Amino acid sequence: MGVVPLAYAGGVTPAELSRTVLRSVRGAVAERELSVAVPARIVVRPAPRPGCGEYASNVALQLAGQAGLPAREVAEILRRRLAGSAGIARVEIAGPGFLNFHLGAGATAGLVADVLARGARYGEPEAGAEGPGRPAGPARYAGEWARARERVAGEVMARLGRGGDAVDAVEDDGGLAGLVVKLGADEARWVLLKPAAADPVRVPERPVQHEDNPRFRVQYAYARTRAMVRNAGELGFTGEPGEVVATGGEPGRGVTVTGEPGQVVASAGDEGAQPVPPVLQALETCLATYPTAVAAAGRRWAPDRVVRHLEATADAYLRWQEEFPPLPAGECKPLAVHRARVALAEATGTVLGNGLHLLGISAPDHV
Repeated sequence: MGVVPLAYAGGVTPAELSRTVLRSVRGAVAERELSVAVPARIVVRPAPRPGCGEYASNVALQLAGQAGLPAREVAEILRRRLAGSAGIARVEIAGPGFLNFHLGAGATAGLVADVLARGARYGEPEAGAEGPGRPAGPARYAGEWARARERVAGEVMARLGRGGDAVDAVEDDGGLAGLVVKLGADEARWVLLKPAAADPVRVPERPVQHEDNPRFRVQYAYARTRAMVRNAGELGFTGEPGEVVATGGEPGRGVTVTGEPGQVVASAGDEGAQPVPPVLQALETCLATYPTAVAAAGRRWAPDRVVRHLEATADAYLRWQEEFPPLPAGECKPLAVHRARVALAEATGTVLGNGLHLLGISAPDHV
């Protein structure tokens, strides 16, 4: 299953970055810098920890054996070819030969603009994408609630275009109706979709409308994004993609960023400084990788991947909102940074809303 490729000014999504790296490998092979079979795809993942850029790839380690070269030498060949690519500010080689990618300034603005432009279609599979349909052979789920899980998972897969018989193939609802009566529709679907296929369903005695409940936390985070947009309108301004970190008084691009208490990770003027605050990087990564999570859910008949992604997105947003309030305080007038933050909140709401809709769970404007 594919997703619509996304590219945005000043930055790239993981899918676009993967294609950029793949082009660099093809170029190195064509010009005989490397003697390897060009891989069908290259995996790019979010960086493992702050200070390593936004994304990383182990492609050089994978190609080193074929090339008959040390992995770091392969990485250097690719690094030179990737230098100056659109949206990439810097490529570094780490450890035995990992490539770490630092996105250029404006990456947040470009990502937000792209999410908002696509709106409800952000993360949709490509038209006509082929998928596995309902898993063949033994039922994917076993044990108590197996048929109910098949039912709700089938509905999600049907929304992803994974075969029109995904729901009809389940003969009954497996107790879903009774679970809805007990917990409510949203909580019932969440507890059935959240576990991975091999994990059991844990049904609570009653739903808890509190942030300790992950389903409520996701809905609460969505409602907060909508509230930010409404409140900005009441203050007379709207969101506009841009730089979400102020140049003074807060950590941000070009100013000091701290890690553990008392430890300076990067500061203005430091070579190789990583000035993107970790809370912002985490939120950007969640927004950028939502299409990838949806694609993986479709390929593997695994709606739990979407559930986990929404939880991570909600948590990242709530942390970011606390550290970087989108609305001006007191009598302060709205600045460009506030418009950018409101736009980021709106984009986050788009991702959360799209994911909740995909799961068949409500996205309330108020909780």
